[in-house]
Amino acid sequence: MNNMTIEELLIYGKGHCHSDHAKILLAELLNKNPLELLNYLEESVSEEVSELYKKEVLALEEGRPLQYVIGSVNFFGSRYYIDERVLIPRFETEELVENTIKYIDDNFKEPIDIVDLGCGSGVIGLTLEKKLSPKSVDLIDISKEALEVTHINCENLNSHANLIENNFLDNIDKKYDLIISNPPYIKTSEEIEEIVKNNEPEIALYAGEDGLDCYRKILSQVKNNMKDRCLITFEIGCDQGEEITKIVNEYLDDVKVEIKKDLSDRDRMLFILKNI
Repeated sequence: MNNMTIEELLIYGKGHCHSDHAKILLAELLNKNPLELLNYLEESVSEEVSELYKKEVLALEEGRPLQYVIGSVNFFGSRYYIDERVLIPRFETEELVENTIKYIDDNFKEPIDIVDLGCGSGVIGLTLEKKLSPKSVDLIDISKEALEVTHINCENLNSHANLIENNFLDNIDKKYDLIISNPPYIKTSEEIEEIVKNNEPEIALYAGEDGLDCYRKILSQVKNNMKDRCLITFEIGCDQGEEITKIVNEYLDDVKVEIKKDLSDRDRMLFILKNI
């Protein structure tokens, strides 16, 4: 049997999924830039890679997210392994990290202690470790399965982060300069995209009737884990800023709350500043 060419495989792929996805999948397998594939249309592809490509295309057609099929995402310039045990990192979370780095650079001169609560694949804490060269990074998640993925990313990036299986800050005595979290914040009754609902872990999506259970949990505990100067940063749902601010004021004194918009002009980040 003759090996298929790149052009033939792309035609096959476009028959089963979005043409952009067909290109991205094949480019990944061939270790090429998707934009350059058109320069190689006549090149033949081994039977092994062709079969794998067809299998991946059919997984996409059946509704599996592209990132899980590829098995990785690019986050803040680094590649992270992901699978169905963790949430797929979104662009908004990159914006949270970018803004957090700016706050730290502007306000902290010494290396800091960081905790990433509900770390999932570890992209937040591991990016901050790389960009800020902190004193320590603790990555905490209640899901043992999620931490298995985090561990893979720690190894791939030669990270020195500490992985802790725990329910947020339960029984954690350590004090931090930066406490960051992108917790679950979807209401249990909320309708979400089928592809998300059917593939991503429920534990990483839903947080009670009003979507605020995780913020309540963290903010009810966090006082004991804050250094005298401390920054807490959250990713939030676009309509949750006001309610989370009320929860902050219920549990914390003498702090400032700042809500920032993402590039789509929606409230998506909340910053709690203590002595900053």
